Amino acid sequence: MGKYDDIFADVLSGKRDHNIKFSDLCNLLDNMGFKCSIRGDHYVYRRDDTPIINIQPDGHNAKVYQVKQVRNIILSCHLEVQ
Repeated sequence: MGKYDDIFADVLSGKRDHNIKFSDLCNLLDNMGFKCSIRGDHYVYRRDDTPIINIQPDGHNAKVYQVKQVRNIILSCHLEVQ
């Protein structure tokens, strides 16, 4: 498995939500075909076939509730790592 596959598995498992690095989550979304625009500390990810994803760093990690939102979008839209 590659780096993105590992991060993807961590996000889907829900066991490490409190310990997902913000940069890893951003890189995963970039790799999944999302386009990012940044406004302050808000990173807004868009893709034509999904709802908008708005994430913010919490120190070096992603916010737990936002990791859960990303997981729900991945599952409901049947997304995969490219």
